[in-house]
Amino acid sequence: MGWEAYLTAAVVVALLTTLITTRLAPDMTFLGAVTVLLVSGVIGPREAFEGLSNPGVLTVAALYVVVAGIRETGGVQWVSTRLLGRPRSLLDAQRRLTLPVAGFSAFLNNTPVVAMLIPAVGDWARKHNLAESKLLLPLSYAAMLGGTCTLIGTSTNLVVNGALEQRTGEGLMLFELAWVGIPVLIVGLAFMFATSRWLLPDRRPAAETLEDPREYTVEMIVEPSGPLVGRTIERAGLRHLPGCYLMEIDRGGEILPAVSPREKLRAGDRLVFVGVVDSVVELQKIRGLQPATDQVFKLDGRRSDRRLVEVVVSETCPVANRTVRDGRFRTRYDAVVIAVARNGERVDGKIGDIVLRPGDTLLIEAGEGVVERQRNARDFLLVRGIEGSAVPRHDRAWLALGILGVMLGVVGVGWLSMLEGALAAGAALLATRCMTLNAARQSVDWSVILTIAAAFGIGAAMDQTGLAAVIAGGLLQLAGEVPWLNLAVVYLVTVLFTSVITNNAAAVLMVPIAASVAADLSVSVVPFAVAIMLAASASFATPMGYQTNLMVYGPGGYHFTDYLRAGLPLNLVTAAVALAVIPWVWPF
Repeated sequence: MGWEAYLTAAVVVALLTTLITTRLAPDMTFLGAVTVLLVSGVIGPREAFEGLSNPGVLTVAALYVVVAGIRETGGVQWVSTRLLGRPRSLLDAQRRLTLPVAGFSAFLNNTPVVAMLIPAVGDWARKHNLAESKLLLPLSYAAMLGGTCTLIGTSTNLVVNGALEQRTGEGLMLFELAWVGIPVLIVGLAFMFATSRWLLPDRRPAAETLEDPREYTVEMIVEPSGPLVGRTIERAGLRHLPGCYLMEIDRGGEILPAVSPREKLRAGDRLVFVGVVDSVVELQKIRGLQPATDQVFKLDGRRSDRRLVEVVVSETCPVANRTVRDGRFRTRYDAVVIAVARNGERVDGKIGDIVLRPGDTLLIEAGEGVVERQRNARDFLLVRGIEGSAVPRHDRAWLALGILGVMLGVVGVGWLSMLEGALAAGAALLATRCMTLNAARQSVDWSVILTIAAAFGIGAAMDQTGLAAVIAGGLLQLAGEVPWLNLAVVYLVTVLFTSVITNNAAAVLMVPIAASVAADLSVSVVPFAVAIMLAASASFATPMGYQTNLMVYGPGGYHFTDYLRAGLPLNLVTAAVALAVIPWVWPF
C-alpha cells in the first residue's frame, strides 16, 4: 500500500473515534474527514463531492420535500392515527410500527417509507408519551430487515444480482431471497422486541422533563361539521396529550369539570386545555378543532399561511396595562392573542378581557413576517417564532396522500426511478398548493444530506487507495479452504465495510472478491452473492451502515454509541441466522 492508503486508514480510525467519544455533529465530523483526504491529495474534488450528485442522496433530499407536503396538509396525523392506532405499551407500539414497515419495505424502496413515517412517529410518540428514541431506530431496522426479503427490497439486492447475472448468466428470482430474508426478519424483530427496553436509549425533549414549565390556557371549539362530533374524548385522541390536559368543557354555558374519557363531544363545545407551548401547537393541528377566539378568522390570508409566535410585553408596549380588546391588538399588529402566561403561570379568563402587564408572555397567531417586523421593535422584549406551528390544510390531505400513492405506484412498476418520482411528487405538491415554497425549502435536513454525501467520499478513498481490497484479502486468508468459513468471512467483511462506507459501495467492492474466493475453492458463487446482499442490506451497528440509520440520527436524538449498543448484537444475531440458512438453501 502507498502512503495514501495509510493516511486513509488513519482518517477513518480518527473519524470513528471522534463519533464514538465526542458529541460533535456527525455532518461536520464527516466533512472534516473528507476535507483532510481532499487537501492531502488522496482524492480529488470529483471523488470528494460525488455524493452530492448521487441519485440516492438526491432522492433523500427530494423525499424530505414530499414528506413536508404530507405534513403541511395533516396527512402525517392521519397516518399516525389510522396506521399506528393507540398502543397499550412500548412493546405494542414497536410491534404496531415495525410489522407494517417491514412488509412495505419488502416491495417498496425503504427510504421513502422511513422518510414518510419519521414525522408521523414523532407525533404519535408525543401523543402517547413514548420516547421517540425507543421507536425511530426500530423503524429504520425494520425497514432494513424487510428489504432483505425480496429482490426489489433494496437497491443493493438489485446491484449484486446484476453482477451475479453478468458472471453466471443467471440471477435470483423475485421471491427467492425470502428463504433467508424471512427467517432473518423474524429472528431480528423478535430479538429487537426482547432487548430494546435495555439496549435503546430513553431520551425525551428537555421541555418534557421540566417540573414547572410555562403553561397556557387555550380554548378550542368543536367544529359543527368536523369529524370529532359524536366521538368520545378518548376516541378523539384528546385524553393523553403530552404536556397538556383537558381541564373542562363549556357546553352552552354549562361547565363540565373533570371530564370523563367517555364523554361524547358535541358541536360547538368549548374545550379548555392547559398545557405547554408545544402542546398548544399540536392542538392547532387537530382536525375538527378551531380556536375559540373569532378574531383568528378576521385576519387576512389563510390560516395555513400563519404561524404561532411567543412575545414578551415590554413596559413601552402600547397595549400594556390595557385589555387585549381595548388595546386593539389585532388591528395594531395584524395578530391575535391565543393565550397569556404570567410569571410562568397560566392566566385564566376570556382573552379579550385579560389586562396585559409588562413581562407577560403572549402566544399569538400571525403572518410569517411578524417576527421580522417586531424583532427590533420596542413593543416586545422577545419575539420567538414557534417552529412547525403552521395549521395544516386538512382539505388537501387526501390530495397530498394521493400524490404520494401515485409516486409509489409509478416507481413500483418501474415507470420512473425513485429520484424522478420524488421530484415529480414534490413539484405536484407545490403546484397543487399542498405546501408553500418556503416550507419546501426549510424541509430538507441538510445535516443528513451532507453526512450521507461525505460518506461517499470516504468510501471512494478506501476504494481508490486499495485499502478496502487489502483489508478484505487479509481477512479472507484467515479462513483457509473451508467454504463455510470463507462465506462467514465474506459476510462479516461486507458488514464491516458497510459500517464505514455506503452499502452499495461495499457490495460492489465485495462482489469481485467473493467471486475470486469461490473460483479458488471451485464452489458456486451464488451463496456468496446472497451473503453480500444480506450483509450490505442489514448493517445496524453504525449510522453510516444504511441511509435510513442516518435519517433517524437527529430526530431520535441518538449518539454514535447507541447504534453500537443496539445494532452490534442485532448484527451478530442476524448474521448467525443468515449463515445457517444460506448454505442449506444454496449449497456450495
